[in-house]
Amino acid sequence: MTATLVRHPRVSRTAATTATPGPGKGRGIGWKVVQFFVRVISTVVMVVAVATFLFLAVGPRVLGYQTSTMLTGSMSPLINPGDVVVTVPVSVHDLKVGDIITYHIPVEDQRVETHRIIDLAVNNQGTATVRTKGDANNGADPWTATLAGGQVDRQVFTIPYLGNAIRALRDPVVLKVLMYGAPAALVVMVLVAIWRKKPENGHAMDAGAADRRQH
Repeated sequence: MTATLVRHPRVSRTAATTATPGPGKGRGIGWKVVQFFVRVISTVVMVVAVATFLFLAVGPRVLGYQTSTMLTGSMSPLINPGDVVVTVPVSVHDLKVGDIITYHIPVEDQRVETHRIIDLAVNNQGTATVRTKGDANNGADPWTATLAGGQVDRQVFTIPYLGNAIRALRDPVVLKVLMYGAPAALVVMVLVAIWRKKPENGHAMDAGAADRRQH
């Protein structure tokens, strides 16, 4: 009879404690949800940053392709401002009218241009002369370019908006936020997690001590 009286109140208190959540239980669940989303976002940002670095810095050296960001809308809607154009070097003998090439224009500042070939001639020495035009422009480019060296970069595909993202990441404010904000957020999360665990451990020790006293 005595054993029954001693055991019954302890079981009842345990059941009551399990069934009735403490005042901070809801906040604890909310904090875990926040932690989960922060981890997911951090992982996605890290994966994208690493993939972008490999694509822009490592890929061209290993695979031989080149990347350039479109700055104007002369090739819209196929290639829009902020898109990244990926090109590979090809022989001028493999060119044809309709190909999109990236080359240095022969006038003004000799800037790099990405336009479509509308006229092409290749001589026996492997030198090509081309006339180009932007798809969105009313007329052809006012020059004839000579492609010496036997090769030119031809467009293979385009990655929309990537150039805008790269420019945004190069912004000083964004760089500072990424460099200092992300580590600071992780440190705060770790400190808060440690601070929240201490009361729980203390409560568990008090409950264990109470159980030992009852026995």
